[in-house]
Amino acid sequence: MSDEFPAEDLSDPIALFRVWLSEAEKTELNDPNAAALATATVGAAPSVRMVLLKQLDERGFGFFTNAESQKGTQLAENPQAAMCFHWKSLRRQVRVDGTVTELPGTEADAYFHSRSRRSQLGAAASQQSHALQSRQLLEERVRELEALYPGEIPRPDFWRGYVLSPSRIEFWQEGPDRLHDRMLFLRDSAGWTAERLFP
Repeated sequence: MSDEFPAEDLSDPIALFRVWLSEAEKTELNDPNAAALATATVGAAPSVRMVLLKQLDERGFGFFTNAESQKGTQLAENPQAAMCFHWKSLRRQVRVDGTVTELPGTEADAYFHSRSRRSQLGAAASQQSHALQSRQLLEERVRELEALYPGEIPRPDFWRGYVLSPSRIEFWQEGPDRLHDRMLFLRDSAGWTAERLFP
C-alpha cells in the first residue's frame, strides 16, 4: 500500500476523509469544505453546482439548501447524487456517490440559527433558482423580512438540510508521471471494502 493509504485507514473511509479535510483546512485559502454537487432530473438530465459541507457523521455528508431550488427539486424527483471535493493545494480529490435524504427539521433549525442574522434574512428572502426581475426587488424583500422579524427569524419551511449517504467513496492523490493513487471504497450490508484502481 502507498503511504497515502495506510492499512489502518482502509476500513473506514469517513475517518480517512476527516483526515484529508483537516489537512485541507490548513492549506486551502477558501472553503476547504466546498464540493461540487451533481444531481439529475428523473429523466437523468444532470446539473452540478458548488455547495458547502456543513456536517459529517455516520449518516454521511450534510449540506443545507432551498428545497424549491433546482437541486432541491431534482433531489425530490431523483435522490441519487454525487459530490466531488477538490483540494488543489494538496493535489487531491474525493468523489462520493450515494442517496440523499432530508435531515430532521430540528437539525435544519439548529444550523439555520447558527448563521448570521443577515445570512438568515438572505436565505429567507431568496426564491432560489427562480427568475428575479431586479436586484432591487431582492433587497426590498430582505428589508421587509427584517422589519417583520426584529427578533428571531423563523427558518422557512423551504430551507432544509440534506445528507448524502455514500455507497461509493473514491480518494485520488496525484502521483509523479501520472502514476496517481486511487483508492475506491464500496459499501454493502456487511460494511466497507477497499480496492486500488489504476490511475
